[in-house]
Amino acid sequence: MPVVPALGPERRARAWAELAEQPFEVLVVGGGVTGAGVALDAATRGLRTALVEARDFASGTSSRSSKLFHGGLRYLESFDFGLVREALHERDLSVTRLAPHLVKPVPFLYPLTRHWERPYVTAGLTLYDGLARVGALSTPLPPQRHLTRTGARKLFPALKPDALVGAVRYYDAQADDARHTLSVARTAAAYGATVLNSAEVVKFHHAGGRVTGVRVRDVETGREVDVQAEVVVNATGVWTDDIQTLVGGRGRFHVRASKGVHIVVPRDRINGETGLILRTEKSVLFVIPWGSHWIVGTTDTDWDLDKAHPAASRADIDYILEHVNQVLAVPLSYDDITGVYAGLRPLLAGESEVTSQLSREHAVARPMPGVVAVAGGKYTTYRPMAADAVDAVADDVTRSVPPSVTENIPLVGAEGYHAMVNQLHGLSERWGIPHFRAEHLLNRYGSETPEVLGLAADDRSLLEPVPGAEEYLMVEMVWGASHEGALHLDDLLARRTRISIETPHRGVESAEPVARAVAGVLGWDEARIRNEVDSYRARVEAERRSQEAADDQAADAVRIAAPDTRAVAVGRALV
Repeated sequence: MPVVPALGPERRARAWAELAEQPFEVLVVGGGVTGAGVALDAATRGLRTALVEARDFASGTSSRSSKLFHGGLRYLESFDFGLVREALHERDLSVTRLAPHLVKPVPFLYPLTRHWERPYVTAGLTLYDGLARVGALSTPLPPQRHLTRTGARKLFPALKPDALVGAVRYYDAQADDARHTLSVARTAAAYGATVLNSAEVVKFHHAGGRVTGVRVRDVETGREVDVQAEVVVNATGVWTDDIQTLVGGRGRFHVRASKGVHIVVPRDRINGETGLILRTEKSVLFVIPWGSHWIVGTTDTDWDLDKAHPAASRADIDYILEHVNQVLAVPLSYDDITGVYAGLRPLLAGESEVTSQLSREHAVARPMPGVVAVAGGKYTTYRPMAADAVDAVADDVTRSVPPSVTENIPLVGAEGYHAMVNQLHGLSERWGIPHFRAEHLLNRYGSETPEVLGLAADDRSLLEPVPGAEEYLMVEMVWGASHEGALHLDDLLARRTRISIETPHRGVESAEPVARAVAGVLGWDEARIRNEVDSYRARVEAERRSQEAADDQAADAVRIAAPDTRAVAVGRALV
């Protein structure tokens, strides 16, 4: 892999200069996983590429998913075999080749509540496993296994004895979605893409009936630059229609937002060794192992309020607790909840008025010359979505575009990962950190782990745990600011790490020490440190209060009252 540029302040300054001074063949708007994927696909096809994101990489949908790489078992019931097969292929590709340090297999139990369900579920999971093997010599994940009630409760003792008559165990995969998205964006930068967050598109330029570029505003300074581009790709997820309005003219499709809420609880609150998938009257509910925690969700409801900060209400949390407690011998309560997060799925609007029935297929359109829009789909299928979008770019660029090669492009940290796993003991000894900490770092940074630790060579205090968040080291915070484009405290606590959902204080106790640790890298003075800490604390307080509100409208009103560290125009915040 080429050298991965450090996305720190110096690189940011150069990136702004590149935007102002050189024309691009492809400019991608939206720094979620789809936009990052488009930038990577275009850059590795040899196209001059830029990626701009109004807020932070993965700050929208791409940091608030169920964190699964999966085929979507429930889509078999609607006969979406093509979607499931594509997603399973992408799951296995990420586990084995593209991101083995980030995307890991995870077992799930499918509890059976009636004896007659076994042949039905068996048929579905056999098809699921079979679709994973279509066109592949093998799959990295084990096949399904049938269990009696006793066998299932040995794997998951927390289940009520009367909640099941048996179960089937199967495998899917999971990843930290925000870290994965960031890795896609950084890999694009390694292959020559100009990559910027806090860069808001405020205007589209037109000439001769086509789009010829955009005006981009630096959200941090207010400075604006005009950028020339042969094609602009709208990859903004739930903001697709807003950006189309900014472009002018009618779009080829519309996107609706569906809110999904998850709760996070400590691992010891549920006694189990696998995940769970539970049927509900609306969709499915997952109980997903997540390090020292469980993620439980999700909901599936229409959302037409603030898109940048969707709020979870008391009703959402009640729904999750009610359904998961139907099968748990020791029920969860509000006091067990460590974190809550809400995200918006970008669904292609169709005939169904129920968001859980809207399509998870993706669409690519060319609403006018010089613009390509891509939307819909699943997190797992970001790569083929991106490839389809860049295929559509070929109609507007002035030279031939070769086929996509991203199926063979490992993400940053993937190359050399397996060899480093074998050298884990030496890594632990060299840096004087426990084996479990070295393993934790390796599964977040892959083969970049020695570089991350290298920042502590002259300051061993950076090898100390983050105050209030013992799972992370202070060196990870500095790396996030110096190499991963973090510009604000919430970038570090909510996306470079997941402290905001993994600690009872939701990052409040960590805020000031982290701000002081990165102040030198980001050039913060005492006033800026205080502003970042105060803004973060206000955000957490607003989120806590919104989760006590009865409904969406009340929760939204509370959440949007908190100060925003990025002054992005309402309705034009990107993914």
